[in-house]
Amino acid sequence: MMLPVKKPNSERQAPFFWEEACKHLTKKDRVMKRLIPQFGDACLETRGDAFVTLARSIVGQQISVKAAQTVWDRFSLLLRKMTPPNVLKLKVDDMRAAGLSARKVEYLVDLALHFDNGALHVKSWDAMSDDEIVAELIAIRGIGRWTAEMFLIFHLMRPNVLPLDDVGLINGISRNYFSGDVVSRSDAREVAVAWAPYCTVATWYIWRSLDPVPVEY
Repeated sequence: MMLPVKKPNSERQAPFFWEEACKHLTKKDRVMKRLIPQFGDACLETRGDAFVTLARSIVGQQISVKAAQTVWDRFSLLLRKMTPPNVLKLKVDDMRAAGLSARKVEYLVDLALHFDNGALHVKSWDAMSDDEIVAELIAIRGIGRWTAEMFLIFHLMRPNVLPLDDVGLINGISRNYFSGDVVSRSDAREVAVAWAPYCTVATWYIWRSLDPVPVEY
Protein backbone atom coordinates (compact mmCIF):
# COMPACT_ATOMS: atom_id res chain seq x y z
CA MET A 1 0.00 0.00 0.00
CA MET A 2 1.43 3.36 -1.04
CA LEU A 3 0.61 6.36 1.12
CA PRO A 4 -0.98 9.24 -0.79
CA VAL A 5 0.50 12.69 -0.37
CA LYS A 6 -1.28 15.83 -1.48
CA LYS A 7 0.81 18.35 -3.36
CA PRO A 8 0.16 22.07 -3.87
CA ASN A 9 -1.40 22.98 -7.20
CA SER A 10 1.62 25.10 -8.04
CA GLU A 11 3.84 22.00 -8.11
CA ARG A 12 1.71 20.06 -10.58
CA GLN A 13 3.04 19.49 -14.04
CA ALA A 14 1.99 16.99 -16.67
CA PRO A 15 4.64 14.57 -17.94
CA PHE A 16 6.21 15.83 -21.16
CA PHE A 17 4.84 12.85 -23.09
CA TRP A 18 1.23 13.07 -21.84
CA GLU A 19 -0.35 15.01 -24.70
CA GLU A 20 1.31 12.92 -27.40
CA ALA A 21 0.39 9.74 -25.53
CA CYS A 22 -3.28 10.72 -25.36
CA LYS A 23 -3.33 11.37 -29.10
CA HIS A 24 -1.72 7.99 -29.78
CA LEU A 25 -4.06 6.07 -27.48
CA THR A 26 -7.17 7.81 -28.78
CA LYS A 27 -6.20 6.85 -32.31
CA LYS A 28 -5.16 3.26 -31.55
CA ASP A 29 -7.64 2.06 -28.93
CA ARG A 30 -11.44 2.28 -28.84
CA VAL A 31 -11.65 2.14 -25.03
CA MET A 32 -9.05 4.89 -24.61
CA LYS A 33 -10.92 7.00 -27.15
CA ARG A 34 -13.92 6.81 -24.80
CA LEU A 35 -12.08 7.14 -21.49
CA ILE A 36 -9.56 9.91 -22.07
CA PRO A 37 -12.06 12.75 -22.72
CA GLN A 38 -13.86 11.92 -19.45
CA PHE A 39 -11.04 13.17 -17.24
CA GLY A 40 -10.18 16.55 -18.69
CA ASP A 41 -6.77 17.90 -17.73
CA ALA A 42 -6.17 15.37 -14.94
CA CYS A 43 -2.93 13.45 -15.39
CA LEU A 44 -0.20 11.46 -13.71
CA GLU A 45 1.75 13.38 -11.07
CA THR A 46 5.22 12.65 -9.78
CA ARG A 47 6.23 11.79 -6.25
CA GLY A 48 8.87 13.61 -4.26
CA ASP A 49 12.12 12.27 -2.82
CA ALA A 50 13.07 8.75 -3.98
CA PHE A 51 14.12 7.48 -0.55
CA VAL A 52 11.01 8.85 1.16
CA THR A 53 8.77 7.36 -1.54
CA LEU A 54 10.20 3.88 -1.09
CA ALA A 55 10.27 4.16 2.71
CA ARG A 56 6.58 5.06 2.71
CA SER A 57 5.83 2.06 0.51
CA ILE A 58 7.51 -0.23 3.05
CA VAL A 59 5.71 1.31 6.03
CA GLY A 60 2.38 0.94 4.23
CA GLN A 61 2.70 -2.76 3.39
CA GLN A 62 -0.20 -5.00 4.50
CA ILE A 63 -1.94 -2.39 6.65
CA SER A 64 -4.65 0.17 5.96
CA VAL A 65 -3.85 3.63 4.62
CA LYS A 66 -5.01 5.17 7.92
CA ALA A 67 -2.86 2.86 10.04
CA ALA A 68 0.10 3.37 7.73
CA GLN A 69 -0.20 7.14 8.00
CA THR A 70 -0.25 6.93 11.79
CA VAL A 71 2.89 4.80 11.86
CA TRP A 72 4.62 7.02 9.31
CA ASP A 73 3.85 10.13 11.35
CA ARG A 74 5.31 8.53 14.49
CA PHE A 75 8.35 7.27 12.60
CA SER A 76 8.94 10.71 11.07
CA LEU A 77 8.98 12.32 14.52
CA LEU A 78 12.14 10.32 15.31
CA LEU A 79 14.05 12.28 12.66
CA ARG A 80 14.76 15.91 11.90
CA LYS A 81 14.81 14.93 8.23
CA MET A 82 14.00 11.64 6.52
CA THR A 83 17.36 10.69 4.97
CA PRO A 84 19.23 7.37 4.73
CA PRO A 85 22.05 8.40 7.14
CA ASN A 86 19.53 9.62 9.72
CA VAL A 87 17.53 6.39 9.55
CA LEU A 88 20.71 4.38 10.06
CA LYS A 89 21.38 6.30 13.28
CA LEU A 90 18.04 5.31 14.83
CA LYS A 91 17.74 2.71 17.56
CA VAL A 92 15.71 -0.38 16.72
CA ASP A 93 13.70 -0.04 19.94
CA ASP A 94 12.67 3.50 19.02
CA MET A 95 11.56 2.39 15.56
CA ARG A 96 9.57 -0.47 17.06
CA ALA A 97 7.97 1.93 19.55
CA ALA A 98 6.77 4.03 16.59
CA GLY A 99 4.69 1.04 15.50
CA LEU A 100 7.00 -0.62 12.98
CA SER A 101 7.21 -4.40 12.96
CA ALA A 102 10.61 -6.05 13.36
CA ARG A 103 10.53 -7.00 9.69
CA LYS A 104 9.71 -3.48 8.53
CA VAL A 105 12.55 -2.12 10.66
CA GLU A 106 14.88 -4.55 8.85
CA TYR A 107 13.47 -3.46 5.48
CA LEU A 108 13.90 0.25 6.23
CA VAL A 109 17.47 -0.27 7.40
CA ASP A 110 18.26 -2.27 4.27
CA LEU A 111 16.71 0.48 2.12
CA ALA A 112 18.77 3.14 3.89
CA LEU A 113 21.93 1.07 3.46
CA HIS A 114 21.31 0.68 -0.28
CA PHE A 115 21.00 4.46 -0.66
CA ASP A 116 23.84 5.27 1.71
CA ASN A 117 26.48 2.89 0.35
CA GLY A 118 25.92 3.63 -3.32
CA ALA A 119 24.35 0.27 -4.21
CA LEU A 120 21.61 2.22 -6.00
CA HIS A 121 22.76 4.23 -8.99
CA VAL A 122 20.29 7.04 -8.38
CA LYS A 123 22.13 9.61 -10.50
CA SER A 124 22.24 7.15 -13.40
CA TRP A 125 18.55 6.21 -13.33
CA ASP A 126 17.67 8.64 -16.12
CA ALA A 127 20.01 6.75 -18.44
CA MET A 128 19.00 3.27 -17.27
CA SER A 129 16.24 1.08 -18.67
CA ASP A 130 13.09 0.24 -16.72
CA ASP A 131 14.26 -3.36 -16.25
CA GLU A 132 17.65 -2.25 -14.94
CA ILE A 133 16.02 0.00 -12.35
CA VAL A 134 13.55 -2.70 -11.32
CA ALA A 135 16.46 -5.13 -10.86
CA GLU A 136 18.19 -2.64 -8.54
CA LEU A 137 15.07 -1.98 -6.51
CA ILE A 138 13.93 -5.56 -5.99
CA ALA A 139 17.37 -6.37 -4.58
CA ILE A 140 16.26 -4.34 -1.54
CA ARG A 141 14.48 -6.38 1.12
CA GLY A 142 10.77 -5.59 1.26
CA ILE A 143 10.52 -4.21 -2.28
CA GLY A 144 8.93 -6.43 -4.90
CA ARG A 145 8.25 -5.93 -8.57
CA TRP A 146 4.88 -4.19 -8.02
CA THR A 147 6.45 -1.55 -5.75
CA ALA A 148 9.31 -1.07 -8.21
CA GLU A 149 6.86 -0.58 -11.08
CA MET A 150 4.78 1.91 -9.08
CA PHE A 151 8.04 3.77 -8.45
CA LEU A 152 8.77 3.81 -12.19
CA ILE A 153 5.31 5.21 -12.85
CA PHE A 154 4.79 7.72 -10.07
CA HIS A 155 8.33 8.82 -9.24
CA LEU A 156 10.36 8.45 -12.43
CA MET A 157 7.33 8.91 -14.71
CA ARG A 158 8.44 6.30 -17.21
CA PRO A 159 5.98 6.28 -20.14
CA ASN A 160 5.73 2.58 -20.99
CA VAL A 161 5.26 0.61 -17.75
CA LEU A 162 2.69 -2.21 -17.74
CA PRO A 163 2.26 -3.41 -14.12
CA LEU A 164 0.74 -6.83 -14.69
CA ASP A 165 0.84 -7.60 -10.95
CA ASP A 166 -1.53 -4.71 -10.26
CA VAL A 167 -5.02 -5.92 -9.39
CA GLY A 168 -6.61 -2.63 -10.46
CA LEU A 169 -5.13 -2.85 -13.94
CA ILE A 170 -6.32 -6.42 -14.44
CA ASN A 171 -9.80 -5.63 -13.08
CA GLY A 172 -10.01 -2.53 -15.25
CA ILE A 173 -9.04 -4.44 -18.39
CA SER A 174 -11.63 -7.08 -17.50
CA ARG A 175 -14.36 -4.48 -17.12
CA ASN A 176 -13.47 -2.32 -20.13
CA TYR A 177 -12.38 -4.94 -22.68
CA PHE A 178 -13.87 -8.30 -21.64
CA SER A 179 -17.31 -7.40 -20.20
CA GLY A 180 -16.19 -8.44 -16.72
CA ASP A 181 -14.85 -11.86 -17.68
CA VAL A 182 -11.70 -13.20 -16.00
CA VAL A 183 -8.56 -11.82 -17.61
CA SER A 184 -5.16 -13.54 -17.77
CA ARG A 185 -1.79 -11.81 -17.91
CA SER A 186 -1.51 -12.83 -21.57
CA ASP A 187 -4.93 -11.24 -22.26
CA ALA A 188 -3.70 -8.03 -20.63
CA ARG A 189 -0.48 -8.07 -22.67
CA GLU A 190 -2.50 -8.51 -25.85
CA VAL A 191 -4.67 -5.51 -25.04
CA ALA A 192 -1.58 -3.46 -24.21
CA VAL A 193 -0.01 -4.04 -27.63
CA ALA A 194 -2.06 -1.10 -28.90
CA TRP A 195 -0.99 1.04 -25.94
CA ALA A 196 2.77 0.89 -26.53
CA PRO A 197 4.88 2.98 -26.16
CA TYR A 198 2.55 4.61 -23.62
CA CYS A 199 1.38 1.77 -21.37
CA THR A 200 1.82 3.97 -18.30
CA VAL A 201 -0.72 6.46 -19.59
CA ALA A 202 -3.22 3.79 -20.59
CA THR A 203 -2.82 2.14 -17.19
CA TRP A 204 -3.52 5.47 -15.48
CA TYR A 205 -6.77 5.84 -17.43
CA ILE A 206 -7.76 2.24 -16.66
CA TRP A 207 -7.29 3.04 -12.96
CA ARG A 208 -9.43 6.15 -13.39
CA SER A 209 -12.21 4.06 -14.95
CA LEU A 210 -12.42 2.19 -11.63
CA ASP A 211 -11.93 5.25 -9.40
CA PRO A 212 -12.44 8.65 -11.04
CA VAL A 213 -10.49 10.44 -8.30
CA PRO A 214 -6.76 9.98 -8.90
CA VAL A 215 -4.54 9.03 -5.99
CA GLU A 216 -1.78 11.59 -5.65
CA TYR A 217 1.53 10.37 -4.30
